[in-house]
Amino acid sequence: MNQTSDLFKRISQDKSKREIAYFTMEAALDDELPTYSGGLGVLAGDTLRSAADLGIPVVGITLLQQYGYFHQGLDENGAQIETEVKWDPKQKLTQLPNYIELKIENRIVQVMVWEYDIVGKYGYVVPVYFLDVNTEANDPKDRKINTSLYGGELYTRLCQEIVLGIGGIRMLRDLGYRNIVKYHLNEGHASLLTLELIRESGYSSYEKIKKACVFTTHTPVPAGHDVFDFEMVKGVISPVYIDYLKDILEGENPVNLTTISLKLSHFINGVSAKHADVSRNMFKDPDIASITNGIHSASWTAHSFQKLFDQYIPNWDIDPSHFVRAMYIPDTEIWKAHMTAKGKLIQLIEDETGKRMDLNTLTIGFARRAAGYKRADLIFSNLERLVQLGEGKIQIVFAGKAHPKDNDGKNLIRKVFEGMDKLKGKIEIVYLENYGMRLGGIITSGVDVWLNNPQRPREASGTSGMKAAHNGVLNFSVLDGWWIEGCVEGVTGWAIGPKPTEDNLVSYDEKKDTDSLYDKLEKVIIPLYYEDQDKWIEMMKYTISLNASYFNTHRMIKEYALRAYHATPLFQ
Repeated sequence: MNQTSDLFKRISQDKSKREIAYFTMEAALDDELPTYSGGLGVLAGDTLRSAADLGIPVVGITLLQQYGYFHQGLDENGAQIETEVKWDPKQKLTQLPNYIELKIENRIVQVMVWEYDIVGKYGYVVPVYFLDVNTEANDPKDRKINTSLYGGELYTRLCQEIVLGIGGIRMLRDLGYRNIVKYHLNEGHASLLTLELIRESGYSSYEKIKKACVFTTHTPVPAGHDVFDFEMVKGVISPVYIDYLKDILEGENPVNLTTISLKLSHFINGVSAKHADVSRNMFKDPDIASITNGIHSASWTAHSFQKLFDQYIPNWDIDPSHFVRAMYIPDTEIWKAHMTAKGKLIQLIEDETGKRMDLNTLTIGFARRAAGYKRADLIFSNLERLVQLGEGKIQIVFAGKAHPKDNDGKNLIRKVFEGMDKLKGKIEIVYLENYGMRLGGIITSGVDVWLNNPQRPREASGTSGMKAAHNGVLNFSVLDGWWIEGCVEGVTGWAIGPKPTEDNLVSYDEKKDTDSLYDKLEKVIIPLYYEDQDKWIEMMKYTISLNASYFNTHRMIKEYALRAYHATPLFQ
């Protein structure tokens, strides 16, 4: 394999072979790189890791944030305490001598670049380039553009998106990437790259630009898309792009970045079958396709399960479709691997909080970005019933950050703490601080049941439950996003609430959801866990076999390669 690996390394060093540029506002590449806030960034990182494993000719473009996303602390009442994350890019990234210039408010802004290399299983390298404006050559105002991820007002957001889109294209050229034929926009933040492509092409035809662009939308509600007043954009962006914008937007209409991406991309997709359907209705575009998200299997599988899969499912990490063979792993080995992962979570909880949870108690996990629609407090809707069904039988682990400006999300965390306080001495509950990649991996592999109960249809896809499935953790979720495709009731997990129908496609019933949550916990999940371990382990094997084999980024990026990029992976 050494000769093959050397060949792949040489191929990966040849910039003329790179055909796809993947643009993303955030990317989760390393737990010590504070360059992501949540699921969008984790998906980007997993996508690029799978590209490296499979030899797909991709380069990544993102922004370097001076303080990254914030560090979360929580006081005794659940109030979120935010502190800046000060980090030194030199510890993880390599600064390159390249730089480009662009214009913001008639000021010349210099953009420099850092490189992070993702090395795939066989040595193929996917470089990720971080654009940085914090240089002495720039005006102090411009040096603050990339102070923090999603920070500042609309003006700052617009400037960040100019740097990412327009600056990203110019940097690719300066770095020597002359043969890029596809530009993948991971959400609409990078849509201004289309303006630079138009400028490069001599403003001849938008069809050429459209053929080059792929757009993945992740947000199933209109309010989640960036929109700027045309006059504001006119005063910030270089004048050379104004006529292009007028043409695209059919006048001086609000600059909706998603609209630009929709109009100038030949392939557009949602991130689950349900989300694609919602997007087709929302954008009035019947051609929006569906490519369901996944996760990078090797990154999110606990060490105990990695060893088990190495023994019973060789090459699972390069071809996760092999997970279908998980049904043949002995029950005792599955349970041993699970209890090892669970023990690591129990130990971390004690180290972090001083609370000692019980290894043999049914443990429910709920960890994701704290946002109102995700309803972290739904399980506390009827405390009396929760105590009745769960006292001495369940324990719950929470984690998740609220965006600094999301007061509803912050209030949600406080509600969880209120529930914890009222249930003290009856049901053990913890809320772990500063949710990130490392903590996420420990929680998703260490609980017994993964709980997810968003308001339909707000969950575009969701990936945390996919991580759980890779570790045999059973999902208990509202039928939204990926779980509509992954749920086989009583086999891979359980559904909360009714099945989606035409009547409830864009609605939800809180009472039906809470009744379903409590009923299934009381009558199905808790009895099964304590009274029929053989059936429980069988379900663990089914969720690995059926869900992990499909909901992974190796399968996902192969779909992009074949359907959107028209590129062939080096390693099949």
